[in-house]
This record gives sequence, structure tokens and C-alpha cells, in this order.
Amino acid sequence: MDYSIRPLTQEDEPFLWEMLYEAAHMIEEGNLTVQDAKNNPDLAKYVKNWGCKDDSGFVAIWESSNQPIGAAWLRLLTGENKGYGYVSDRTPELAIAILPQHRNQGIGTQLLIHLLAAGKTSYPSISLSTRATNPAFALYKRFGFEVVPGSETINRVGEISLTMKINF
Repeated sequence: MDYSIRPLTQEDEPFLWEMLYEAAHMIEEGNLTVQDAKNNPDLAKYVKNWGCKDDSGFVAIWESSNQPIGAAWLRLLTGENKGYGYVSDRTPELAIAILPQHRNQGIGTQLLIHLLAAGKTSYPSISLSTRATNPAFALYKRFGFEVVPGSETINRVGEISLTMKINF
């Protein structure tokens, strides 16, 4: 293993913006940047002012360069601030992304193992929103996430997204 995993801190917020950009597949939308993710209020709520009371997550760090290469995090989005994968005010939403050059090496799996272990100590369930075509869909199912019935929606780029949830 050429990486380590540690808990996220407030100082990781700049990297979380980059991971949000990756998680939202914004690169596929053309000339969009990380700044575009910051400017999109529906996306920004997943990272803005990271480090609140209910925020938690993990970051993978590449050992040789000490650089972050992926992250998985939970944020409780409630009331008027609901996210794409909202199911209840007691269920945080999961976001996860790995830098493209580090994908398909098991890093996402390890981040999910850490995050779910930590999440089950505080929450009855965790939810997420994912495109139906996302290669990680099978990973989520393997971990026990199930599609929330009736959650199919057309996302901002015209594709199908689904809400998935795991109960503890």
C-alpha cells in the first residue's frame, strides 16, 4: 500500500473542493473548473465551511509525495439545505472521489471501510446520490447500499441519478 488514510481536518477543505469537482463529474461537462463547483450552491453545500460539528471523513495520502489523492466524507444536510441524496434529517450524505490517476487501486474501498465504520457509531444510516452509470455503483451495492425506491431523478446534465442508502 503506497498510501495512508487519516481523518479529515478543517485544513483539508481546499482538497475537498477538488474532490467535489471530481465527484460531481464536472470535467465531463466541458470547460468547468473547481471554482465552478464553489459557485454552484447545490454543490457547495457539501464542502463550504468544512469542519462543522457533524462533519466527518477521511483522506488518502500518497506516501512518497505526502499529497492527498482521495477523500470520503459525510455531511448532515437538513432543512432548507438538503442535498441531492437527502433521505432524512438524521442521515448524513456521503461524498467520495479519488484523483483520476489513482482510481481502480482499492483506495475508494479503503476510504469507504473507514467512513462506514466511523459513521455507524453516530448515525442510523448514510445516504448518497450517484449517477446510474457511475462505475462506483457496484462498489456501493457491494457495501450494502440499496437504491431508495422512487429516487430516480434527472440530474443537472440530463442523466439519471439515484439515491442510495445503507442502514446500520
